[in-house]
Amino acid sequence: MTLERHAPALPGRAVIEQRWNRAVFVHWRVDPTDVAPMLPAGTHPDVHDGSAWVGLVPFVLSDFRFLPLPRVPFLGTFTEINVRTYAVDDAGRRGVVFRTLEAEHLAPVLAARALFGLPYRWARAGVRTDGQLIEFRSRRHGGRHPGTCLRARLGTDTVDTPLSRFLTARWGFHERHLGRTIWAANTHEPWPLVNAELETLDDELVADAGFPQLAGRAPDSVLAMPAAHPGLRTRFTAARAIAKAPSA
Repeated sequence: MTLERHAPALPGRAVIEQRWNRAVFVHWRVDPTDVAPMLPAGTHPDVHDGSAWVGLVPFVLSDFRFLPLPRVPFLGTFTEINVRTYAVDDAGRRGVVFRTLEAEHLAPVLAARALFGLPYRWARAGVRTDGQLIEFRSRRHGGRHPGTCLRARLGTDTVDTPLSRFLTARWGFHERHLGRTIWAANTHEPWPLVNAELETLDDELVADAGFPQLAGRAPDSVLAMPAAHPGLRTRFTAARAIAKAPSA
């Protein structure tokens, strides 16, 4: 089933708003059995063309605010890089499951961990652009921690396929938090996507997130936002519990 490009109506009041820009979506096919043990209770791997998918997704986040309050001061614009896969729950909600999220500001790291249990890591991260070229770098703080360097050349051909929608038209996330599986919905305009080509990928984050078999393997899909796009405003609802974690 092809996912819709447009988000459904939020099931409740939005509580967080932020802007996403300069996103690059790098994805690999994996066997669904490799993903299943990593998913929260009450969910199972979402598959396309018989495969589960693992993504490395860097982007720039800005204009963060807790609604209806104004933007949080001093956060400014910062880089985030996540490793993710995809799940569907028993009610048919299809969402993202984050394995790790790197962010260069400590405040949103702590807030996201407390509110949603998301596996954020504090990192030195940044982005550089030069026309159609974009480069992201990240390294976690402290010692010999994993990092990444991704450099891509953005194309101009618009992409809208069943696979691109599967990988990007995700209107919520599942997460384990306080002994439960939670779901938080989001809404934003459809992703504007173009083709992209990797020039460099020197990555340790995907292996650290539980997928060492992907180290050095060429990705199966590379997509990006157009170079001059102003970004998407996205809103999230509060999380709600949908399942209990199994007893140990």
